[in-house]
Amino acid sequence: MTAIRKGWYWCWLVLLGVLHLSPSWASPAAAEPPALDGLWKGPLKLPGGQLEIVFRLVKLTGGDYFATLDVPQQKVHNLAVTVTLRADSVLLNSSEANSRFLGKLSADGKQLNGTWHQPGFSVPLTITRVEGAPALVAPKPRLTPPYREEEVGFTNQAAGHKLAGMLTIPAGPGPFPAVVLLSDAGPQDRNGTVGNFAPLGALGDYLTRRGIAVLRFDDRGVGQSGGQVQSTTSDLVSDAQAGLNYLRTRPELNFNQLGLVGHGEGGNVALLAATMPLPPSFVIGLAPYGLTGEDIALQQQEATLKALQIPADQIAAVVKRQQSMFEIIRQTPDNGQAQAIVANMLRQNNAALDNATAQASAAEMVSPRYRYYLTFNPSETLNRITCPVLLLYGAADTILNPDNNADAIQKAMKNKDVTVKKLAGVNHLFQPDPASWPIVSGERHPNFSPTAQEAIRAWIVQHTAKK
Repeated sequence: MTAIRKGWYWCWLVLLGVLHLSPSWASPAAAEPPALDGLWKGPLKLPGGQLEIVFRLVKLTGGDYFATLDVPQQKVHNLAVTVTLRADSVLLNSSEANSRFLGKLSADGKQLNGTWHQPGFSVPLTITRVEGAPALVAPKPRLTPPYREEEVGFTNQAAGHKLAGMLTIPAGPGPFPAVVLLSDAGPQDRNGTVGNFAPLGALGDYLTRRGIAVLRFDDRGVGQSGGQVQSTTSDLVSDAQAGLNYLRTRPELNFNQLGLVGHGEGGNVALLAATMPLPPSFVIGLAPYGLTGEDIALQQQEATLKALQIPADQIAAVVKRQQSMFEIIRQTPDNGQAQAIVANMLRQNNAALDNATAQASAAEMVSPRYRYYLTFNPSETLNRITCPVLLLYGAADTILNPDNNADAIQKAMKNKDVTVKKLAGVNHLFQPDPASWPIVSGERHPNFSPTAQEAIRAWIVQHTAKK
């Protein structure tokens, strides 16, 4: 759950959450807004050098946009971004980074020319749409894999919506062990696509080639799946349960060897599902959270501002203001009043912020899902888990602290069959050190850590061999 729903990746994810586009038109006769789907990149000039800024905008089925900000050189990824359109101007605002970009779309729709603002600093910035970005175009033809692929659909009866995905089954008669893959925070497709990296697709391929069936599906409101995008962690448990129930209907799969593998917030969803009736046979959490949402949001904001080279005194002031906002949200149950107070605080903290953007950000922060996120304690019910659990973290994770989150989860569980591993050089997306990425067409491309993949496979085989 990365601040409300990567942000948002919600105040990682306004803040590892779901950010959406609320168009605002000057008049009823305003023209249709331009299509913004894609990756947008540009050089942000700073004293002593420059940083590449990357925005990702994905249009959802309801017409809204999911948007994130990356600063690859600073290892900052998936910061939540709100998007506001006014004619040919686009405002991209990241409350998590305390920064915003206001740009005007070029006539050919390929560039946004404008200004980047952060505390005490403003500079011109041009971002360019990346043509043919792998995450936003149809996949290239590939060789048929040595296993069966089946487009499937199943229904979440509890929530009343259908989910669509892909079931991959190893060659042979079976029955095989199987897992349901659960994505990190934010609306994601069945491959968990972030930019040009698809971690769930890569992991699913790896496991299926080695004898483990895999179900991965489009999140609510994404791709071919129905339902509302804006959902809490506990809401998503029923999606995981629906996936498990679907696997239980398949004769090729071993009824007693069905597990959940969740990344980030998906790991918390998997752990919660293991506390419910009809639990999975095992759970693997890839960087799940162990602390409350408020603690995570504040830690992530502080780390993000440090990575963006904000002075220490300004960071301390921003974190203190954020704590005050969280206190207002907790102590003000009336949403209208809470939104008005938070919007006023946002505008006083950033004089360049217009009222519409402040109101949109405040509305997100007082929404039911964000209120839930702030108070959600991932460790509260974990003492009910009886199935085997693997907690896997990357030592190079800059999104969360692997040690205190893993410790909180492990201490909360009474279950003795809990394995915790921390992998050197692996980040939150479970990518290895960039120096080891494969070179394709002369450029390095991210991959899922081979060490992590094998650790997952070996642990599953160990815990299903006797069942």
